[in-house]
Formats: sequence, C-alpha cells, structure tokens
Amino acid sequence: MRFLTTSFGIATLCLTSVVANGPSFKPFFRPPFNFPKNPENKETCTLKASGGDDAPRFLKAVQECTTVTVPASTTLSIQTRMNMTGLRDKHIQLEGTLKFTDNIPYWSGNGFFIPFQTQITFWLLGGTNILFDGGGTLDGSGQLWWDTFASNSSLLRPITLTIFEAENVLVENIHMLNSPEWNNLVNEGKNVVYNNINIHAVSNSSHNAANTDGWNVYRSDNIQILNSVIVNGDDCVAFKPNATNVLVENLNCTGSHGISVGSLGQFPGMFDIVENVLAKNVRMTNAQNGARIKAWAGPNVGSGIVKNITFENFIEAAVDNPIIIDQCYMTNATACAQFPSNTLIQDIWFNNITGTGTKAVVASLSCSPDGRCSDINVNDISLSFPKGSASFTCQNLNVTGDAASLFPTCALT
Repeated sequence: MRFLTTSFGIATLCLTSVVANGPSFKPFFRPPFNFPKNPENKETCTLKASGGDDAPRFLKAVQECTTVTVPASTTLSIQTRMNMTGLRDKHIQLEGTLKFTDNIPYWSGNGFFIPFQTQITFWLLGGTNILFDGGGTLDGSGQLWWDTFASNSSLLRPITLTIFEAENVLVENIHMLNSPEWNNLVNEGKNVVYNNINIHAVSNSSHNAANTDGWNVYRSDNIQILNSVIVNGDDCVAFKPNATNVLVENLNCTGSHGISVGSLGQFPGMFDIVENVLAKNVRMTNAQNGARIKAWAGPNVGSGIVKNITFENFIEAAVDNPIIIDQCYMTNATACAQFPSNTLIQDIWFNNITGTGTKAVVASLSCSPDGRCSDINVNDISLSFPKGSASFTCQNLNVTGDAASLFPTCALT
C-alpha cells in the first residue's frame, strides 16, 4: 500500500493490496497546514454575533478571507442556508458556536435538497484544501424537529454538515449537538478526514432523536473517521452506495444502530458498491447493532457488491445484535427465497469481537440462497448472553475462521 500526502498534508489512503485478514491502512497523522497566500484574500477575519442572521456574514467572510475565526465567546445565529462550495485553501476556525435555528417552515422549504434518500441540509461545504477545526460547537437545535417528526413522519429535517464535491478536507476538534437528522454526510468527497469529533443527539422528551446518524459516506473515496465519541439514535457510521477505501478507527458509540454497511441494493437499475472498509477499535454500548451488513432482496430491487470489509477489535456491551449480516433486508423469507439478493457479499472479516448481547442470538449471518455470500470469516469471537446461553446462527453460507465452530451447520433455504 502506498501512502501519499495531498498539497496541504492530509494523509491519503491508497489501498493497493488485500492482506489475509482484510484491508490495511496506514495510520492517520496531522501535519501542519500551510495555505498559500492569495493577494485577493484577507489573511484573517474574526466574526462576532450581529444580533440577527449571521449566515450571510459568515458566508461572505469565508469567501473573502483565508482564515475565518469565530471566537470562543461568540454564538453565531444561522437562520438561512449556507452554500460554501467551490472553496480553495480555506481555514474555518470555530472556537465558539454556530447555532442553527429551529424555524421548521423556513428550513423545510429552503434547505439544500439531497436526492439520496430524500434529504435536506443546512450547510454545504466543498472545494479543495479545507481545514475546519477550533474546538467549537455546531448546534442543530434538534429537539423541536424530533418532537414534530414524531407526529409528522414526512417532515424533511436538515443534515447539519454536508461535505459536498470536496477534496482534501480535515474536520477536527468539533462538537456536534442535537442535529435534526444526520450529523454528517460525505457526498462525492475524496481524501476527507474527521478527527476528534464529539457528537451528542439525545432527546429530553418522550420522542426519540430519530435518524441522527453520526456519519453517512456516499459516493466517496479515501475517507477516515477517527478518535470520536458518538451518542445518538441511529447508525454510528453507515457506508452508503459507492463508499470505497474507508477507515473508521477508535470510536466510542452509545445508543446507536451500529457500524453499518448499507442498506444496499434497494433501488431498481442502480448498482451499489461498498469496498475496502476497515472499522477497528470500536466500543459499542446500549446499541441496536454492533458490526452490521444489510442488503435488499425481493422483486424490483437493485444490485451491487460488498467486498473486502473488516470489523476488528470491537468491544460491545448490551448490544441487541453484536454481529449481523442480513442479505434479506426488509424482505420476508418467502420473497427472499424466490428473489435472492442481487447484492453480493464477499471477503468479510469479523476479527476479535467481544462483549455481551441482550438476546440469546449474539451473531446472525443470514444470506440469500443461491451462493450470494462468499468468504465470510470469523476469528477470535467471544460474545455472551448474560441471561443464558449465547447462540450463533447462519444460513446459506460457509463460515470460515478460528471461530467458525461456534456456528452450527448453516441452514439452507
């Protein structure tokens, strides 16, 4: 594997070979940023709150200045959408807070539309060579959104931050609070790194903080998500269609739906790829899932491939499904047998997965019939069910690895 650096120093992942237990990546490092001077830009701009909508001033400053600082004592009120795409050599130093308003009528009608899974977003950030750091907070004011969504499931809620058509981006030392929907989307990104991100999305009412995924990676390559703490109500990280060469390392996830590949193969005429993913050193607590792969089956669905995925060094506590492959996702057994998944799952590694499940079945590897899964490996698995004996189930595949004996002969459907 070669290891490259971009023009401003972000480590680039270049996977050139597959080792015996899945993909391998060089460790992340953070060299200094040296932005070239641009005579058309001011060197540094510092923003203070205006008492009104600060979004236009923030947008103008980022366009005109090399470095934009929001001081620690400052909270900017973001009342209108922000399109910061097409940037080059920019440093956004957020020491204070960007607080997005909970004006549901405005944002529902004016948030930037994301066609994938019918989303909207507060903020598009894109271009080349962007550093976003400072230790400050993005506050999505999510509580009213979650409460309203509970009685109106068609409500479009904004993603807090969307990295869009971007290359060579580092987001580091940022707190994300109460996102209405997903916290982060990487959409058509390349060489994007998140490091030391603290995400907290927890409802203070009876309504859940629904769909508050930590990250969704979509149509993007060479992505790293590192050294972060996530407390939320959906996937900690999800690898969506055409996510390739992704490293997830040193995450602490609480209340989540897991580290998830998919779901994939849902839409007719679409071919989805997730390839070369390594998720390692993950602590999962009070979660719905731990390490998960999900692909659609049935009539009128799409196709794709999931290949060369490793889940490694997971510590799980009170997780409903610590290990799960579901290749009949959202499909009943009869339809899955008649219309097996067109999304192939190959070269999968579950290595050193330990902890406790909340149900007797602590690992479920469920593939479609007709050989749609291959080379599924389990090694160093130690999972227990505190209330009784743990069980391991599988169907329509051959399980290999030193923990394969935990699984009985796989059922055929």
